[in-house]
Amino acid sequence: MKTEPFVIERTLNAPVEKVWKAITDKDQMKQWYFDLSEFKPEVGFEFSFEGGAEDKTYHHLCKVTEVIPGKKLQYSWRYDGYKGNSFVTFELFAEENATRIKLTHEGLETFPTDDKNFARESFAGGWTYIIGKSIKEFVEKED
Repeated sequence: MKTEPFVIERTLNAPVEKVWKAITDKDQMKQWYFDLSEFKPEVGFEFSFEGGAEDKTYHHLCKVTEVIPGKKLQYSWRYDGYKGNSFVTFELFAEENATRIKLTHEGLETFPTDDKNFARESFAGGWTYIIGKSIKEFVEKED
C-alpha cells in the first residue's frame, strides 16, 4: 500500500545559490547533515553514510537520480541489509532574498514495519530537525 510521502517546507533567509551549495557540497553537508566521505550532484553518483537513532545506527545506501542545478536534487535512500527503497527530493524556490526549501521523502512504506526507526514519525522528526533547524541555522549564519 502506497502512503503519502513525507513533505516539509521551510523558508530560509539565504539565496538559492547558498542553499544549493549547502545541499551539494560534502564539506558543507557534514556541518548540518551527515558526514559523507564523498558527494557529487551527478545522476548515477552513489554515496553512503552512517546514521540513525541513539540506540542503533544504519548504513545508508544512496544514488543520485535527478539533478536540476539550483532547483532540484533527488536520490534514492535505502538501508544495507533491509528491504525497501525510498527517494529523497530537495526542491529550491527563490523568493526575493530567501529560498523556500521543500523536502519530500517518498516510499517510506517500503521499509520494515517492525523497526520503530523506520516509522513515519521517526522520519518526520529527523527531517523536521534537519530542515527546520539544522540547515536553516547553517545557511542563515553570517559568513
